[in-house]
Amino acid sequence: MRRRWPLAVLLLSVQAVVVFRTSGLTDAGWVWPLSAAYATLAADDRPGRRPGLPWAAGIGLAELAFAATWDTTAGGATPREGLGSLGAEALWLAVLLAAATAHRNRLRWRAERDERLLRAARERDLEAGRRIAEARLDIARELHDVVGHTLTVVGIQLRVAAEALDDSPQEARAALTTAQQVRTEAVRDLRALVHVLRAPGEAPQDPAAGVPDIAALIDRMRSAELDIRLETAGDLAAVPAPVSLAVHRIVQEALTNTVRHAAASRADVTVRLVDGRVEVSVTDDGRTVAQTSEAVGHGVRGMDERVRALGGDFSAGPQDKGDGWLVRAAIPVPGLHP
Repeated sequence: MRRRWPLAVLLLSVQAVVVFRTSGLTDAGWVWPLSAAYATLAADDRPGRRPGLPWAAGIGLAELAFAATWDTTAGGATPREGLGSLGAEALWLAVLLAAATAHRNRLRWRAERDERLLRAARERDLEAGRRIAEARLDIARELHDVVGHTLTVVGIQLRVAAEALDDSPQEARAALTTAQQVRTEAVRDLRALVHVLRAPGEAPQDPAAGVPDIAALIDRMRSAELDIRLETAGDLAAVPAPVSLAVHRIVQEALTNTVRHAAASRADVTVRLVDGRVEVSVTDDGRTVAQTSEAVGHGVRGMDERVRALGGDFSAGPQDKGDGWLVRAAIPVPGLHP
């Protein structure tokens, strides 16, 4: 009962002690018998209730004042005797309330510490979940780009080889060699991705593709049906690896979409390092309806995510004038200023 209704129990207990003392049934003291009730009320600090310490201190002082008056009048004790008798009880009351307050503060500190630990654990779980989601997104994006590009280029070269097999065996052999090179590079990229998954803290042994590899990428994707032209400007060798990889993947995915969806005859690729940022644009003269309905999916979303993650701007859509599709990105380069 004292834990559930500590104030009521203390008041009833004080009345009982007053009755016993004034009736001469005991002389055990005024405060000593109520130690548990005083301590429980002083330590009570439950939510939605008033703090118990002020109530315990007020009731204790009122009881000691009544005891002093009773002892010096009806009890026949001198003021010095009453002061000596009640002084010890007042000191005990102060020690009791201080100990109860310390115990309450310790419990409150432990509760706050547990809450902080629980909140920190939840934040760590949320952060771990966020990192896992980002890692899964990166893996999905890399797999989409590598596999989609590889299948597209290999398909182009196999078609060229099939068409030239009878009339020009050398051209067919060159197309098959290019397909083999693309397959080897795809295996390298996938091996690097698996290495990152198995050993996140270690750098892959094979360097990732970047801006210097765009020319070779265009040579592999150029065919009799699609003429691809490349224009570069600025010191692209100074572009850091993350930005260089993003630029390479953007050009790769944009050209892959052009080959797969646009039925274009020409594509223009521009990569420039100006004003402290890399500007990339890929345009073609193909259909826009097919690209709008089919290509705008994981590929375009993946390019946008890459650029946004590096603090850049991205857009993809039909060209303003004439037929064709335009992919444009601008990525800031840390450390380079206009």
